[in-house]
Amino acid sequence: MSTRSVVLEIPEKVLLAEKMDTEAFARELRMLAAMKLYEMGRLSSGRAAELAGVPRVEFLLHLRRYQVFPLEAELQALEAESEESHQ
Repeated sequence: MSTRSVVLEIPEKVLLAEKMDTEAFARELRMLAAMKLYEMGRLSSGRAAELAGVPRVEFLLHLRRYQVFPLEAELQALEAESEESHQ
């Protein structure tokens, strides 16, 4: 998979306020961006999970923490996957 880097300048005071090191803050930003793009319907859960750098199941398990609810199409796809695995 091909990737590109995006560089963000984060004020030191923001890191101090969040009580995070640079790597932890970068992971949080990736997850937040993925959650918002998923919430807006701009990314599927699979693509959002890729952006967040976590497996799709883990991404879906984090939805509640970020107060994001699965899109109807995603719910139907998950139900279909569940039904297929039970057959």
